[in-house]
Amino acid sequence: MKLLFDFIIFPGFIFTAAAGMIVSWIDRKVTARVQWRQGPPFFQPIYDFVKLLVKETLVPVSANATVFLLSPLFALASTTLTSVILWKAIINPQALFVGDLIVVIYLLAVTPIAVILGASASGNPIASLAASREMKLYLSYELPFIFSILVSVIKLQTIKLGEIILFQQSSGIILNSFSGVIAFVIFLLTIQAKLGLVPFDMAEAETEIAGGVFIEYSGVPLAIHKLNRIMLLFVIPVFTVILFFGGMKFEGLSSLWGILKYVLILVLIVLIRNTNPRVRIDQAVRFFWRTCLVFSVFAALLAVIGY
Repeated sequence: MKLLFDFIIFPGFIFTAAAGMIVSWIDRKVTARVQWRQGPPFFQPIYDFVKLLVKETLVPVSANATVFLLSPLFALASTTLTSVILWKAIINPQALFVGDLIVVIYLLAVTPIAVILGASASGNPIASLAASREMKLYLSYELPFIFSILVSVIKLQTIKLGEIILFQQSSGIILNSFSGVIAFVIFLLTIQAKLGLVPFDMAEAETEIAGGVFIEYSGVPLAIHKLNRIMLLFVIPVFTVILFFGGMKFEGLSSLWGILKYVLILVLIVLIRNTNPRVRIDQAVRFFWRTCLVFSVFAALLAVIGY
């Protein structure tokens, strides 16, 4: 019963979805202000989600219906489970299992894989093109993403999220080191791609391929995909705070500092999104495989020698 409560209520689906809606509204409001617009009302993300829920769900005749409809559910379940693990580590750093960091990395890989499978199963050539872009993007950013995480593992000698949090709270955050700064910058760029945000949103690219990977989705499946992206926008910055800022403590003024750390990450994500144009997929692949990979490996080597 406790596990069911954790997954469905707190810190699982309902909590993550509600927090994701708020974060999505903040993102859209800040984006609107940057573009000299008024921006949406507070409940706009909920209105959009409910509107999609009541619309008809259409499945293309040429689609593999099972894969097409199940892929958004797998993505949503993986994001929810990721949120549970991360918040369990924050609330009680000693409660989780050894290797929970590896599980989180695997779970975060489910969403792009589910998106690729769903788009490929739709039978639409535009969706297949978008799935190809998503696959290339995933294969290009995942390695520097892992190497940037490896910096924290090397410096703290642990793959347990709770120990990563406790060590930083007692001995200083990873960002205080040279290797930590490099790893953080690389990590920030890779999560921009993992979230599917500008400048790495070429798999959706509404102005080019009309929604790309989601072009054939409608109704409830599209609502689930959109909700999953909203939830990731909340979950991944939390992961960033754990890896590089020592997590959050909900005790007195420490609570405010924890929220400020999260807001800092969110602001950086929004700023990157609003100050850069979309790049081509070949430019993104070169950027991640050359620049980001080289610097992430360099950061890992610096961490080995203690810098």
